[in-house]
Amino acid sequence: MTARERQRRRKLRRRDSARVVLLLGGAVIGAIAVILIAGVAYVAAIADTVPPLKQLDVTTYGQASTVYDARGHQLGLIKATILRQPVASTQMPDALREATIAIEDHGFYQHGAIDYLSLIRAALTDVTSGKRLQGGSTITMQLVRNLYPAVGDSKTFARKIKEAVVAQRFEQRHTKLWILTDYLNTVPYGTVGGQTAEGVEAASRMFFDQPASHDTLAQSALLAGLPQAPSEYNPFRSPAAARVRRNEVLDAMAQLGYVTTAAAERAKRAPLGVVPNSYYKDFHDNYFLEFIRQELQSRYGERVLAAGDLKVYTTINPQLGALAKGAIQGVLDLPGDPSAALVSENPANGYVDTMAQSGSYADSQYNLATQAQRQPGSTMKAIVLADALAHGIDPFTTSYLSHTLPAGWLVGYPTYTVSIDGGGNLNTPRTLDAALVASDNTVFAQLAADLGEDSVTQMAYAMGVTTHLNSFAAEALGGLEHGVTPLEMANVYATIADGGWRNKQITITKVVFPDGHTDASWGVPHRVKVLSTAAAAVEAEILQHNVQYGTATGSAISCPTAAKTGTTSGLVDAWLDGFTPTRATVVWMGYPKANISMNDVHGQAQFGGLLPADIWHAFMTAVATPPCAQFISPDSVPMTYVPFSGTYQKQGFASYVPPASTGPSGASGASGATNGDGGARAPGKKTGTTTATSTSTSTPASTTPATTTPAVTTPAVTTPASTDPGGAAAPPGGATTPAA
Repeated sequence: MTARERQRRRKLRRRDSARVVLLLGGAVIGAIAVILIAGVAYVAAIADTVPPLKQLDVTTYGQASTVYDARGHQLGLIKATILRQPVASTQMPDALREATIAIEDHGFYQHGAIDYLSLIRAALTDVTSGKRLQGGSTITMQLVRNLYPAVGDSKTFARKIKEAVVAQRFEQRHTKLWILTDYLNTVPYGTVGGQTAEGVEAASRMFFDQPASHDTLAQSALLAGLPQAPSEYNPFRSPAAARVRRNEVLDAMAQLGYVTTAAAERAKRAPLGVVPNSYYKDFHDNYFLEFIRQELQSRYGERVLAAGDLKVYTTINPQLGALAKGAIQGVLDLPGDPSAALVSENPANGYVDTMAQSGSYADSQYNLATQAQRQPGSTMKAIVLADALAHGIDPFTTSYLSHTLPAGWLVGYPTYTVSIDGGGNLNTPRTLDAALVASDNTVFAQLAADLGEDSVTQMAYAMGVTTHLNSFAAEALGGLEHGVTPLEMANVYATIADGGWRNKQITITKVVFPDGHTDASWGVPHRVKVLSTAAAAVEAEILQHNVQYGTATGSAISCPTAAKTGTTSGLVDAWLDGFTPTRATVVWMGYPKANISMNDVHGQAQFGGLLPADIWHAFMTAVATPPCAQFISPDSVPMTYVPFSGTYQKQGFASYVPPASTGPSGASGASGATNGDGGARAPGKKTGTTTATSTSTSTPASTTPATTTPAVTTPAVTTPASTDPGGAAAPPGGATTPAA
């Protein structure tokens, strides 16, 4: 081969190598281009799946709802397992913001919504290692993850792309300060006692027992270090790890110039500053808060309640609650005393502003005011009397024979027996007015039988009883299958106080949702006229008699009041239900966990007219102060009565033989009621009616056309009316034994 040929061959080889290099380079570039195109297409495809911001649901799950009292002051919080209390940026210390940026996203103010270098680094990790994606998220992207869970919660590159898309849109709408503040209000900081603090305010309360605005540099650094691994750095469980993490944050702050090295070193030497506390466990009146929580859940459902961030405005008055609590504690002040509950409301609008009970929420979460269904005893007689008045029956001239009702007296109840208080047999006529004052079981049992059990039941519902009633005979005397709550009975007596208007009981006036929407339907009054004004005025007058000279004398205060006592058989439950023209208040007393007899409390057997009356008196004395509101006079709203003759009224009088007269003082033996249960009357009593025959202080001859009741004059009785329980037995059907 000649030299020229060798030279030509070398040139060909060089040309072939160049072609190969060019071909390989082109292939690589082409591959890269394909990858880039595919990558762009992949990113674009994922980005296209992200809906506009307005279509994404923002979550506030677990944020505490705030409950306000009647004056607009914060009463407490309704909490889920996740706690949030958003605060303004001005309530966050600068050190907390700076510490968060230093450890979480030091380029926060320099880059946009996306830190591309960090994102590429995270993408390479995702592609090369196959591990779950770590890092790469800016504070804006983390906020997006907190606010928009629909974007995705799996740690994949696809989720990062979605977060980046939403973050870009987010930063176009909000400032950096707004984004940082919202992030600090939503990021999880750790869990204590089963409750997770989300946001700096909840975290500061949980760990330091103080608002975030009071946090020091060391405390701010501690909080800033928690979001990366809240469980690992929890200062209560792992104080050493928490200290190391806090010091890392302080070093980062010093390196970035947020604090001096000397300040960082001083903060490192500071204790962690954590304070175990019960801020989120015992917040004011938990009984009422739990009741409000149940009301909200009943209307809105668990999902709305769990989302939280509601502002709930209520009718409760903490000052009145403190007075009620003090009244209970002032009376029931000995070890082993029974419990008591008090409910009070405004009769004019149904606003329930007072709920109180014995004990503490920490000891028992059972709300006696709203959950305790107890036998009401003779407080039910006010409902029977209201039903009689609704039928036009004159309570001042209509008499029944007060006598023991033996088994078989009432059709359909072969074993039902009723006796007067103390178990004696008075065997004398009594007007309904006198029988109410004496809490005479036998008279009201006969009256209810003449009215009809269904009629009494419907009147109970109309006046405010919400518990299911069975229309059993004994229910007229308080023998119910399920019992009633103090809250129910407060509405019943408020109906009488408000002239026969039953108001919807209101405990919530409005609810404001996170988006600003207000549900004001809670506070819209709803009134139903269930008793004529005239009938209500007459009933209020008779219940005033009961305070003046009946079983409720112990409840009397300086202003006019009306009330009825109730005590169940076995002395298990004792009530004082009463009202002024402007306030209805109910007191229940008993042992909540069992039917325990109160036969020796403070040295004596307990009835509604004793310790319950003392509690009622103590509370109402403080609340109902002069100038006193006056009741409507029955004379100003004349009551029209109709002739009445009842089957059981006539049946009772059929065998009655008046005692032989012993002189002008009256019939002999009529004052022999056991325990002084004679129904003492006030001298010179007016009837308060204008269209029926007036009566004096003694029982008149019956003026009812259809009755054969003989003319009888009941002698004056000087012994106070008894507060002993009655002896009515329960009828078939499960009703419990009633009493006076």
